[in-house]
Amino acid sequence: MKSKIKYLENAIPKFVVSPTFLIMIVFLYGFIIWNFVLSLTDSKLLPRYNFVGLKQYILLFNNAKWWLSLENLFIFSSLFITICLVFGLLLAIFIDQKVKFEGIFRTIYLYPMALSFIATGTVWQWMLNPGLGLQRLIVQMGFKNFTFDWIVNSQMAIYTTVIAAVWQATGFIMVLLLAGLRGINHEVVNAAKIDGASMPKIYWKIIIPQLRPVFFSSVIILLHISIKTFDLVVVMTKGGPGYSSILPSIFMFEYSFGRNQLAFGAASAIIMLLFVMVFVVPYLYNELRNKQ
Repeated sequence: MKSKIKYLENAIPKFVVSPTFLIMIVFLYGFIIWNFVLSLTDSKLLPRYNFVGLKQYILLFNNAKWWLSLENLFIFSSLFITICLVFGLLLAIFIDQKVKFEGIFRTIYLYPMALSFIATGTVWQWMLNPGLGLQRLIVQMGFKNFTFDWIVNSQMAIYTTVIAAVWQATGFIMVLLLAGLRGINHEVVNAAKIDGASMPKIYWKIIIPQLRPVFFSSVIILLHISIKTFDLVVVMTKGGPGYSSILPSIFMFEYSFGRNQLAFGAASAIIMLLFVMVFVVPYLYNELRNKQ
């Protein structure tokens, strides 16, 4: 009797979780495999399984617009990750000083992460619009020669998307780094103070090096966000002016559903997945190795 009860105790959690696990297998990994299969075909508007090998990948890497989207992704990702880490660290250090109304400050800094990228993009698109937002306001204040037309400038449009993305994600990185700061052994810090070390030196030499795992996790999260960024750019610039701010995600959507080149778009999606895996797989391996 006891063995049956123990068997049920072990089986019930598996039974409860199994539907979710099955759905995840089918609708996540199953569709990834299906997408890869489509990328090896000549599918247009609808899937058709006439296999053409790596033809779509060859066409993809001979496409100038794809290389432009990769260049924009590099600019967007490098600036987005770097600025979020720097400002997130500064805000975390500020909050960690036991400031008054800490909860209010944390809420204010974290609030943008509660918004969708569509809402964020809409607000920033209005603010950066030369005829409606910041430029018009400052001109009306008397600065007649002030111009800030980045969002309609093909050379600068990609940087406006970075501004909006940094505004939204920095608070989240601040929370991660703040948790890391609160987990540091302060006996080492106090010992360094007794030895006469200044606070900037303590942060640079002792505290920040101990945050390396948090920084690594933050980079992985931000990189994942940047690679799949779609709605923010679509709302703000629609990938323009022209194609000056196009990203791989927008490229994939345009060719898959706008130009009815399903297999070509699937190939670009697989390359985006590989970009994520290049960073995520080593991270997961490192985490599992540390646990062992």
